[in-house]
Amino acid sequence: MDFEVQNYKDTRTGFGEGLLEAGRHNPKVVAFCADLIGSLKMGDFAKEFPERFFQTGIAEANMINMAAGMALSGFVPFTGTFAAFSTGRVFDQIRQSVAYSNKNVKIAASHAGITLGEDGATHQILEDIGMMKMLPNMTVIVPCDFNQTKAATIAAAAYDGPVYLRFGRPKVANFTPVDEKFVIGKAQMLHEGTDVSIFACGHLVWKAVEALSALKEMGINAELINIHTIKPLDVDAILKSVAKTGCVVTAEEHQRNGGLGDSVAQVLALNNPKPIEMVAVNDVFGQSGKPEELLKHYHLDTVDIVKAVQKVLARK
Repeated sequence: MDFEVQNYKDTRTGFGEGLLEAGRHNPKVVAFCADLIGSLKMGDFAKEFPERFFQTGIAEANMINMAAGMALSGFVPFTGTFAAFSTGRVFDQIRQSVAYSNKNVKIAASHAGITLGEDGATHQILEDIGMMKMLPNMTVIVPCDFNQTKAATIAAAAYDGPVYLRFGRPKVANFTPVDEKFVIGKAQMLHEGTDVSIFACGHLVWKAVEALSALKEMGINAELINIHTIKPLDVDAILKSVAKTGCVVTAEEHQRNGGLGDSVAQVLALNNPKPIEMVAVNDVFGQSGKPEELLKHYHLDTVDIVKAVQKVLARK
């Protein structure tokens, strides 16, 4: 159960480094940004490949349609802005111009969830996973740390089809292996256990790692799996784990409705119904505050995962 924290880095920087590496590997990779180059860490790509970088300004709908056009010409376009603007502001364009025609566009969505912090509820989108996973043809990826976000960006560039790549603003524990290959649709086993299955994504993966130690002290042997790909979901990994443990906790920085928990619950309902508890935001909007304060306020912290495990074990 030893996890080595290499450093604390923000996942958006992982995206920036992954985009640069993907651009070096494939001359067809191009990038668009809606006036947030610094926030999305796209500056290095823009500097090294100025002829392949396009600053669209605050015109997100146009950016999506421009990317769709570039995809028709054989390029691999990435669009970059905050998650709130990557989805809520341009859902129509994504649905009609990207998903419907299965275009090879990569939607890079930073500053997702409540850990955006002080910018408040209007920017703290908590509905985007649900919006994107419901679109046919769309792949939805939510990596957990810097290393994994970099690897996921490189994998997204090599993948043929629309991708929604969700990551965040704050510095978080960077603990996954440096050069571990990212496999879209393949869950990552972090710790094997027998008493309860914990499925987590994004920033809450590390919170779940922290919960393992507290649970161990209680005599609870939890299994932890990083579901970094929400769609396509690794159904086999979920069912294999649940067959062993008999109960589930999901953890995500998203609304309970429409997120990872919903997807896992559907798998259980259709295949092997078992008790499930969900650590997620429960049908409310965010508010301004520091990321760690907000995680505590909305019950998305380590202690909340522990409590959810205790609750689901009582129902087992």
